Amino acid sequence: MIDRNIRTARIHLASRSPRRRELLSQMAVNFDSIVFRNPPRHDPEVDETPQALETPSLYVERLARAKAEHGARIVGWRNLQQQPVLAADTALALAGEIIGKPQGADDAERILHALSGQTHRVLTAIALAFDGRLESALSVSAVRFARLDDAEIRRYVATGDPLDKAGAYGIQGRAALFVEHLSGSYTGVMGLPLFETGALLKRFGYTL
Repeated sequence: MIDRNIRTARIHLASRSPRRRELLSQMAVNFDSIVFRNPPRHDPEVDETPQALETPSLYVERLARAKAEHGARIVGWRNLQQQPVLAADTALALAGEIIGKPQGADDAERILHALSGQTHRVLTAIALAFDGRLESALSVSAVRFARLDDAEIRRYVATGDPLDKAGAYGIQGRAALFVEHLSGSYTGVMGLPLFETGALLKRFGYTL
């Protein structure tokens, strides 16, 4: 049982996402960042390859929990301050297909063509690891895109914005123009659902 109040301490954020950093700052949560290696020298503990018969929800929860656990190991290896490790993972689901980050501009265009005029789900899982304890939560939102023409897609991909984002778009940027309807968590679609994150931190004794 964790009886310490972690509100006065910092947490570790196991993510390089500037959007997640901005959202944590919005919550007035103090944090330090733990950055994993990028492919091809990625950390094998957080391999993002979907497993056979893995549903989108199981996929993002597995990765968020793996990132939090690996982040906690890194804290020990590097003799960093012992603080809770928060991790997250986001993916899209369309017609049963798990959609992650595009592999390049051509793949980004393919993904955006598939999303055009359709409703997809955005799933973001968060996980918190501390003192041998690991818990997670899941946010699921439904997003409907307007119909996009070829020129719109090409112009957006040319900005470079979709290349590092799950589903090849960031709702907080220019792609907000594509969103006809959203049901769920706007911050979850951004990559860190604030309600679920706050609730998870409170379960670990963090007073917001």
